[in-house]
Amino acid sequence: MQIPEEYGGLGLSNTMYARLGEIISLDGSIAVTLAAHQAIGLKGILIAGTDEQKEKYLPKLASGEHVAAFCLTEPGSGSDAASIQTRATMSEDGKSFLLNGSKIWISNGGLADIFTVFARTEVVKDGVKTDKITAFIVERAFGGVTSGKPEDKLGIRGSNTCEVHFENTKVPVENVIGEVGGGFKVAMNILNSGRFSMGSASAGMIKKLIEMTAEYACTRKQFNKKLSDFGLIQEKFALMAQKAYVMESMAYLTAGMMDRPGVPDCSVEAAMVKVFSSEGAWICVSEALQILGGLGYMKDYPYERYLRDSRILLIFEGTNEILRMYIALTGMQYAGKILTGKIKEMKKGNISVAMEIFMNKFHDRMGRKVDLGLIGKGGVAHPSLDESSKKLEENVYYFGTTVEGLLRRFGKTIVDEQLVLKRVADVSINLYAMTAAISRASRSMSIGLRNHDHEVLLTNIFCTEAYFKNNYAMAELEKYAAENLDDSIKKVAQQVLEKRAYICSHPLDRTF
Repeated sequence: MQIPEEYGGLGLSNTMYARLGEIISLDGSIAVTLAAHQAIGLKGILIAGTDEQKEKYLPKLASGEHVAAFCLTEPGSGSDAASIQTRATMSEDGKSFLLNGSKIWISNGGLADIFTVFARTEVVKDGVKTDKITAFIVERAFGGVTSGKPEDKLGIRGSNTCEVHFENTKVPVENVIGEVGGGFKVAMNILNSGRFSMGSASAGMIKKLIEMTAEYACTRKQFNKKLSDFGLIQEKFALMAQKAYVMESMAYLTAGMMDRPGVPDCSVEAAMVKVFSSEGAWICVSEALQILGGLGYMKDYPYERYLRDSRILLIFEGTNEILRMYIALTGMQYAGKILTGKIKEMKKGNISVAMEIFMNKFHDRMGRKVDLGLIGKGGVAHPSLDESSKKLEENVYYFGTTVEGLLRRFGKTIVDEQLVLKRVADVSINLYAMTAAISRASRSMSIGLRNHDHEVLLTNIFCTEAYFKNNYAMAELEKYAAENLDDSIKKVAQQVLEKRAYICSHPLDRTF
């Protein structure tokens, strides 16, 4: 799909790739097989390969004559990608590497002809030897490449997943992707570049489920009424429609930014799309099965497969826990630089900076009117979305002051406060989601797209709910030092983990 036309591909933009992802996602196994090939398997050659590597490998990968796989995860290395143990040793003549090691849970591992493999190599710089990760293009035809039996998985059962072993596999030096020792950056760039499409893929799946469950709800009768007449069932359809709309909005906003020349790195936005969409998909599939009742639970019908297939979305291409830390810390790193600059100016005696901070805090206590230019004369949001825009503006402003307070309180130790960072990430994701939905609905209203009123309804519902969730999370962050709920959470976890069991007495136990 995204291989340039000169190498036999379609040369599609990120936006068109996301659009096709909606259709392909209707079967999870096909989606994973294609994504393992295109989104990660061959992506390293696309984004960091030499012209010679592209000319040699991309045409057959574009035609499907060759299948690609991405080999990063190992038995002792999952989310901690930097701890891989597979090793590539330079030959005495300096013309090749000998590759040894094992990779696990490799999608397309049993089918692939071409592997993007990450291994430790010895790098010498200024006379100092260090171990660094290097990315390689490995052909099965090189020899020494074997695949294990296909894994028996919970979901995506039609896709191939297996172990891949490399034993003295001889890899030419010209098959290094990027530079020797630069493989970790290559791996992260590959993963970061593909996550955005999970939003459109998840939305495509949910839209199909809405059709299937709506047909059932409108024909199934209970208590002399159709299921679709019950408020609690209607609520589930509204939730699924809202989630699908926001997933789409985030995915296509991100894809559009990635397609613009000169736009900065969008890896944080892509991570936000992945977290929101994977968790939203899991919720929606669960609600769809609830509407279907016993029918949804039976293997004779297609619905339960959606539940099993969608669970992997929260795990692969970066677990949502890891991505939340990435989102929060990347954003706070930027905020920290700004705050550090202010502190330096204050230390130099710049009284205006100190007065600005004091006046902002004073205005906040008095009830500041936040105006970021979304509404009113010259505002960029459509008037039908004024209330949602106000909520977004208010959340954005107070989130800034909350983050500043956290940085003042914790400083560099903020990296160890994972429960704090989780709340920071959740607010960030909601703010981006609100932005995407308001932007899309404004456009639909302004150019008169069909069902634009429906889009405004969905956006206003989502923004209202996100606004209150954000306020609650920010209130928790501000009260952290006083109430410190997280200490109690950690203490419970420590006590349970010490015993490796649930440690409360049974309700029927008696003390004599």
